[in-house]
Amino acid sequence: MVDLDDERGVASRNSKKKELLSTVMERTSAWIFSQEIPSDVTVHAAGTSFALHKFPLVSKCGRIRKLVSESSEADLSNIELVGIPGGAEAFELAAKFCYGINFEISTKNIAMLRCAAEYLEMTEDCAVGNLVGRTEAYLKEVALKSIAGAITVLHMTESLLPIAEKVKLVVRCIDAIAFLACKESQFSVNGGNEDGNAMISSMVSHQKSPFVEWWAEDLTVLRIDIFQRVLVAMTARGYKQYALGPILMLYAQKSLRGLDIFGKGRKKIEPEQEHEKRVILETIVSLLPREKNTMSVSFLSMLLRAAMYLETTVACRLDLEKRMGLQLPQAVLDDLLIPSYSFTAGTLFDVDTMQRIMMNYLEYDMDGRRFGSNAEEDYVSAPPSDMERVGKLMENYLAEIASDRNLSVSRFISLAELVPEQARVTEDGIYRAIDIYLKAHPALSELERKKVCSLMDCQKLSREACAHAAQNDRLPVQTVVQVLYYEQQRMRDAMNGSLGGESPAAPRKLNVYSTDIHPVSDELSRLKRENEDLKIELVKMKMRLREIEKSTLKSAGGSPAGSIPSSADKPPLPRKSFINSMSKKLGRLYPFGVAPPNAKGKMKPSKDRRHSIS
Repeated sequence: MVDLDDERGVASRNSKKKELLSTVMERTSAWIFSQEIPSDVTVHAAGTSFALHKFPLVSKCGRIRKLVSESSEADLSNIELVGIPGGAEAFELAAKFCYGINFEISTKNIAMLRCAAEYLEMTEDCAVGNLVGRTEAYLKEVALKSIAGAITVLHMTESLLPIAEKVKLVVRCIDAIAFLACKESQFSVNGGNEDGNAMISSMVSHQKSPFVEWWAEDLTVLRIDIFQRVLVAMTARGYKQYALGPILMLYAQKSLRGLDIFGKGRKKIEPEQEHEKRVILETIVSLLPREKNTMSVSFLSMLLRAAMYLETTVACRLDLEKRMGLQLPQAVLDDLLIPSYSFTAGTLFDVDTMQRIMMNYLEYDMDGRRFGSNAEEDYVSAPPSDMERVGKLMENYLAEIASDRNLSVSRFISLAELVPEQARVTEDGIYRAIDIYLKAHPALSELERKKVCSLMDCQKLSREACAHAAQNDRLPVQTVVQVLYYEQQRMRDAMNGSLGGESPAAPRKLNVYSTDIHPVSDELSRLKRENEDLKIELVKMKMRLREIEKSTLKSAGGSPAGSIPSSADKPPLPRKSFINSMSKKLGRLYPFGVAPPNAKGKMKPSKDRRHSIS
């Protein structure tokens, strides 16, 4: 017990001696400074020379005290400080502190002062209330009490590594930012928003801008590795991962600014800068939230363009393609028109990337997989109209790329075949794309044109599209015949339905076409006129086929085939009967008329003729 009291008394006396010595040194430094006593030592720090006095420096800087005491020179007059953190500016402030000159400590110079104090060993062992203690007190009581202050200090430590890591300044700043962000944000475990997925889903459905934290803009000044550590610390403390999306968008827009990702040409960027931006982009992609709908498709498309431009890793690009595929119903045409940055590709747009995006969407839709393990059922489930929206989007994409003369038939067909049948309510969109493609590629062979047109189901064309296709010289003859055949069949079905509407059970179906007093007669008149027009077109087509057949036989040295016999099984038609059989090149087509009642067993049931004509 006595020994313990003795130790406390010794410690108290030593503390009083240090305080007294510190007061004496401050007064001595002030006297030296006021009397303008000539300097006796020159300190060289970061290329700048300082003419100072040994006594004030030695009294508070342990490093300079060691250099003076261990020097072989009797009177050391030059001191070289190699690698001092903060350079000449930091040492000047440290020297002012040694001389007792007042200066302002702020969040912009506190990191530099703390690291310089550590380098110069300005601890409590040299003097009471030394610079290390003063800077630590400022950090705890002022700088790290706010998000803005902690971010500013953290940004300043980027040029003070590795000593900033040694004094744990970086770790403390990151932890302070994460703690304060989770405390003030609604997207944390302690925040008020428990149903974040529903909130994001509502934003996407109503096309609202994502909520951005007020301090998110401040984080964009950080270096990418420090920025990554901050976000990881935030999520570790309970910050919702889906809420990181707006922060990542801000950082990406600022750090990737200046890239020519919307044009095709030689890169206008230095190799070092390209490597730096490549690392930034790959890190951002690795930090993207795993939940669906947290990032807009436009933003993902921008990242994918940048990834292709900067030639990032394949894994990075495939990840972005998968994310775009899962949210494809939210995309617009401009999001999919990704330029081809490769000079060997030939095509204007990157068709292969679009094909992989579409395959990702189809795979997700078929398998019903969930993008995030924490996603709720109603959040990830796709509305029934999504498939139709994707089908319309793909038809517009095909029409946009169809005019590219370097787009081969195989690539056009492989992309068009990815559009599911249930996504195409009508075939007008695919017909438009095929027509543009045939117009831009007039040198296609007959076989290639047949392959392209086989993508289209003529039965699902609208009347306007059928009228256009019937007069389209770019289409193969077989396709035109199919269009006319199915249109004739549709007219006949419509006529039968109108005639059957005389029964009292179906008056409402008739009123759909007209609200006039005599809807049946008007509809019949219109259908008859259209029927006559179609018959005329068929007769013209028949004559054209005969001319082609004759010319083919003459060139082969044969004689023209006999006239086409009329079928006895057809119902009588005005003036001329329909085609009973075509040339060997077109195959056989059934007549358009309906078999009479006495011809049972002679007519085979109709089959799907979409790909039957060879």
